[in-house]
Amino acid sequence: MAMRVAARSGTLVLAVAAFAAAMAASPPIGNVEAGRLKAEAERCHECHGAQGQGDGHTNADARFAKLAGQHASYLLMQLQRYRSGQRKHDVMQLNTRDLDDQDLRDLSAYYASLAPMRAEQTAGDPAPARRLFSEGDATRGITACATCHGPGGAGTAPVQPQVPLLAGQDPRYLELQLHDWRSSWRTESTPGLMNQVTRHLTDAEIKGLASYLSGQSISGQSIEALRADAQKQNGP
Repeated sequence: MAMRVAARSGTLVLAVAAFAAAMAASPPIGNVEAGRLKAEAERCHECHGAQGQGDGHTNADARFAKLAGQHASYLLMQLQRYRSGQRKHDVMQLNTRDLDDQDLRDLSAYYASLAPMRAEQTAGDPAPARRLFSEGDATRGITACATCHGPGGAGTAPVQPQVPLLAGQDPRYLELQLHDWRSSWRTESTPGLMNQVTRHLTDAEIKGLASYLSGQSISGQSIEALRADAQKQNGP
């Protein structure tokens, strides 16, 4: 049994490494000011807030993510997936269907340029979730989340610019996404990494991870990495 668990864990680690290498390509270029104007024209603020702060302050479900300071290359990938239907969301598919590639690049650059999302006040003991995030659980085939998402969910830009920043994200949004990965409502993770990792998580662990990550703040070094990523996107 232990050998089978080790084999599964080893396979997943290799998949993580392959995914990291694939995601290290240079991001395409976008324009921050053009993105700001496009965001106003498309009324993105109605769901994501005037400064990309999400809808947690107005919507008890927090269905729309905080975007401020998110990796530009990750935002671009998600917008492309919404437009193609690879990532399912009726509102986002409708909003992106008439946008061209440059529009998506500009929007990504704009939201990446905003001040990074702030930590949320959380309750409960964060130690179990922090341990699970940092170390995983080899006995259940759960790879450490930090392998891709970095210490405290700060991300690993520019090494893996298309893996999202999680620190400071709304806990209800994070919880919803983890449930969607576990149920395979979301399947666009390559090569199914998130589905593999989350299938073994309990409801309590999902809630704990969401709470832990929302309470994290990114370091000055991480902020500089985010700015560098946004700057790469800020074309003429």
